[in-house]
Amino acid sequence: MTSLTGLESLKDVISRHGLDARKALGQHFLLDPDITNRIAALAGTLDGRHVVEVGPGPGGLTRALLGTKAASVTAVEVDPRAAEIIRELIAFYPDRLTLVEADALKQDLTTLCPAPRHIVANLPYNVATPLLVGWLRQGNAWERLTLMFQLEVVERICAQPGSSHYGRLGVLAQWCAQCAIVMKLPPGAFSPPPAVWSAVVSITPHAEQPEPALFKAMERVTAAAFGQRRKMLRGSLKGLHGERLLAETGIDGTRRAETLTIAEFDSLARAHLALSAKG
Repeated sequence: MTSLTGLESLKDVISRHGLDARKALGQHFLLDPDITNRIAALAGTLDGRHVVEVGPGPGGLTRALLGTKAASVTAVEVDPRAAEIIRELIAFYPDRLTLVEADALKQDLTTLCPAPRHIVANLPYNVATPLLVGWLRQGNAWERLTLMFQLEVVERICAQPGSSHYGRLGVLAQWCAQCAIVMKLPPGAFSPPPAVWSAVVSITPHAEQPEPALFKAMERVTAAAFGQRRKMLRGSLKGLHGERLLAETGIDGTRRAETLTIAEFDSLARAHLALSAKG
């Protein structure tokens, strides 16, 4: 890590700007440089990479990312108060730090920097899951995603079949990428402290990614299968011509969604896509 000298402390910056964390924006700030530096390190080698950070807040993690050898850091911030703080930080790193004032849910992040691209972010709690699903659709565009969520969400992302956390999000994530929990943080690590623990997940997209049509098919299949968890597959998939899907894949219709492997869901998605193409 490169030392960032001449910068005002985060607490002083927050005080000067009156940057109180807002629940409506899902904000919980990380101020401890030891933690932010560790998260930046967990992203792996960033040498020559272009990093996108969503929801930088007062810039704690931004500073840590600038302390690496990343070629550039692009901060995407919807809160104008936090954007002003990042704008001040740009004065120290005009050639490496860029601010994009936008809602990340409405912004195609792949257009903000060239490859190889990483996302490293302490995500706003209220939009974290839809953001991830959107980035999974673009798996070919990202070298790695190092993301902080509520611990419960990370457990869902990494859950194995048969576990209580296993569901649609885990199937989509593990179908597209290698996922691993790399760090857990207690509420006290944040300001203000959230009500729950948080965790960092490392998501490395597979070399081969599903085509958009197949991804949509998987979304439909998993939504139906897990939408009514207590139902057997022959019931939950009924709206998708479930009997035909199950016959095509050889999957027992009396099973429930949480017992299926990623490979079995892949078979169902491909069968659904093929049946849809036939009309």
